[in-house]
Amino acid sequence: MFSIIKSISLDGLKGYIINIQVDVSNGLPCFEIVGLPDISIRESKERVRTALRNSGFEVLSRKTIINLAPATIKKEGSFFDLPIAIGYLASTRQINKEKLNNVAFIGEISLDGKINRMNGILPVCIEARRLGIETIIIPNENLKEASIIEGINIYGANNLKEVVNFLNYGKTLNEMHTKWEELKSEHRFNIDFAEVKGQHFAKRAIEIAAAGGHNIILIGNPGCGKTMLAQRITTILPELTFEESLETTKIHSIAGKLKEEEQIVFNRPFRTPFHNITKTALIGGGQYPKPGEISLANYGILYLDEITQFNKELLEFLRIPLEDHKVTISRINTQVTYPCNFMLVASMNPCPCGYYGSKVKKCTCDDKAIKKYFNKISGPLLDRIDIQVRIPESDYKLINTQEENSATIKERVTRARNIQFKRYKHESVFNNSSLTPSLIKKYCVLDLNSKRLLDNAFEKLGLSLRGYNKILKVARTIADLEGMEKIQSKHIAEAIQFRNLDRI
Repeated sequence: MFSIIKSISLDGLKGYIINIQVDVSNGLPCFEIVGLPDISIRESKERVRTALRNSGFEVLSRKTIINLAPATIKKEGSFFDLPIAIGYLASTRQINKEKLNNVAFIGEISLDGKINRMNGILPVCIEARRLGIETIIIPNENLKEASIIEGINIYGANNLKEVVNFLNYGKTLNEMHTKWEELKSEHRFNIDFAEVKGQHFAKRAIEIAAAGGHNIILIGNPGCGKTMLAQRITTILPELTFEESLETTKIHSIAGKLKEEEQIVFNRPFRTPFHNITKTALIGGGQYPKPGEISLANYGILYLDEITQFNKELLEFLRIPLEDHKVTISRINTQVTYPCNFMLVASMNPCPCGYYGSKVKKCTCDDKAIKKYFNKISGPLLDRIDIQVRIPESDYKLINTQEENSATIKERVTRARNIQFKRYKHESVFNNSSLTPSLIKKYCVLDLNSKRLLDNAFEKLGLSLRGYNKILKVARTIADLEGMEKIQSKHIAEAIQFRNLDRI
């Protein structure tokens, strides 16, 4: 007898329907899976047969062929254990086939019939809804994660028997529905900008970076507060929208980074890879391509602490993702694209010993060593960092001062972002850092004095055309923070001050 069961597979963040075609007929006994499966799917035949037996179902000694259609697409993972088991039971008339219309199944089965928790369930459910699936049955341990999705019936099952009882006898499966607003209200930060004493110039630079989504590098002596400042940038960024939160959660779910108690990601990600990270871990990849740190930082921060300690060749791989906000990973049988719309925040010492320009400790580096140190960051990569700011040493006298908190700064940042959103609502960008040359020409118009000031800086600092445009973008953000429609010469002057490495 023949049956077809629906399941979902992912290609990056995009899903497509897989039809599990099961045929049980007379012939030489076998249990074969075809349709371009990977090793883990081929192994599922042993898991499924044993799970069926241990769950009390009949496993016949007949010719069983299972085809995963379309057969032209490579399938991977253990997602298909449950639909294969259901397809076998339907083909051997052990379940009611009428209840299988427009129902999809996802889950890995243990030998005792238990349905195990899996990575990537949230994007699977979202894609199932997009593809018109009415009902999807998933592992019960993933139900909390998927409960935020509306517009599709999502049921959680603990084991194979529960699924069969649901299909044959209408017994209820677990359901859970969670409102976005309820979860969002529980979210809180445990760090604040008020904890950073002094460093007002650096705070101003960070506020501008956050307001326009600009990349920023912090240069300073050890102990000046570079890491402390960087860690608090997420506290002043605008709240994730529901769509942004879902996309971020999808990426973390696929990568297996979603904590078991988490339903959805509310905080903008703050990823801090160590300097010995591999290309695969940073950019993404593997035999079956998974998101890397740049994708896990989507809609958030990628913080490279002591950027000069990273492999120079590895840093060069960031150049295209920084421009395109996406990364494409190619393999023999597949090509996967993941989003990586992140804000790059980097920090570094001003020299190898760390004390160049220090008033506390004497620098022991010669000019050659300092030049070699700065050359670890290439010009093309540096051009993609809009704001370069030198941070002075901390002043202990400011230890008891009252500083502005993150909530106050966040209000100004959010207001500036809203201005940009309204301005660019008919364009393909959402913030100033993403402006293309044609949009810069349209939205960053300068008066005569401002243009003369920028032209002088271009000649004296030896800026590239990209650096020239970066100053215009930053000046546009400064004007937005002040609520001004036109860029003025004072905005250009301040933006120039944030090209510290160009001046060096």
